[in-house]
Amino acid sequence: MKPIIIVGSGLAGYSLLRELKNRQCQVPRVLITAAGGDSYYKPNLSTALAQKKSAADLVLADAAAMGQTLSAEILTHTRVVELDPIHHRLTLDRGGELVYDKLILAVGSAPIRLPLTGDGAEDCLSVNNLEDYALFQEKLTTAHRVAIIGPGLIGSEFANDLLQSGREVVIIGPDPWPISSLIPQAAGQAVQQAMAEKGAVWHLGTFNGAIEKTATGIRTVLQNGAKVEADLIMTAVGVRAETQLASRSGLKTNRGIVTDLFLQTSAPDIYALGDCAEVGGKNLPFVQPLMIGSRALASTLLGQPTEVHYPPMPVAIKTHLHPVITLPAQTKEGHWVFDGQPTTGIVGRFFDSDARLAGFVLTGNRTSEKAEIMKELPQ
Repeated sequence: MKPIIIVGSGLAGYSLLRELKNRQCQVPRVLITAAGGDSYYKPNLSTALAQKKSAADLVLADAAAMGQTLSAEILTHTRVVELDPIHHRLTLDRGGELVYDKLILAVGSAPIRLPLTGDGAEDCLSVNNLEDYALFQEKLTTAHRVAIIGPGLIGSEFANDLLQSGREVVIIGPDPWPISSLIPQAAGQAVQQAMAEKGAVWHLGTFNGAIEKTATGIRTVLQNGAKVEADLIMTAVGVRAETQLASRSGLKTNRGIVTDLFLQTSAPDIYALGDCAEVGGKNLPFVQPLMIGSRALASTLLGQPTEVHYPPMPVAIKTHLHPVITLPAQTKEGHWVFDGQPTTGIVGRFFDSDARLAGFVLTGNRTSEKAEIMKELPQ
């Protein structure tokens, strides 16, 4: 019997394996991963420093344990170098081929790489997986001053974690306020103020210049003329769906691997799940969408075609100095109404042009009101 093959050992890949196991799937399952196959919860990468956790501490189970628990064969440190959709065949970098019945691409996303210049550019790092975090933690043994390029969700969460672990932090970027793609100005400024009170220095509305090594670390002169000295520079300007394998294999790609609501790609018997997928025109690189997708896809793979339907999915932003929960509105036509105090917490409601609640943001101590505000959303 040809197996169901999953490429990728992140949350998406292992979540789907778990759903198939729970449904007593009788089809053989194989998971292929370029990494070591350790199971871990990726969102914990940006909160681990303050908890004094190492990369090893974040591991929930190794590949062997996951394979045994989920009744699957796990091929670690293995890359798919060629995908032949016509013959349902994969060619592996370590030699050999595999033929699949159904194939699921759960290859995640990769950090967007900035075109940095200067002799210190090669020393800048991003953290997107367990191996990255291990290197980051190693660098921090001798780095106290950290500059982060990117004041979005990822950069702000890491800035918060670094502050709470006792480091000096500078955040740089062209954004008008922190996390501006997901939250309104009032909420972003509340986060900015709370982190500034802890010692963070924000340089917003500007770009970094060349990254130059100095006798005491790294320096960059910003577009606004400010000089930033640091021991380590981290880039956190977002992630981009991994689409290379799909694209060179002839699958349709855009901002992700394009799928319909059944998570089927443009090729028969090939599906995409998680950060790498663009589902019905949307790329949603968060945990809840991939969990919903895993359940629907497991049913589809076992002969019960099931569309993915997403309920309202608030995003929790782990800036613990001033936490945020947000449900971004799907329209820009409307207006915000706020109440509360920026120092303690605010509630923002976004009403669309028909005066319906279309989004919200909760910060600080007002995050406890999530259940109540969810009830206000139109049914």
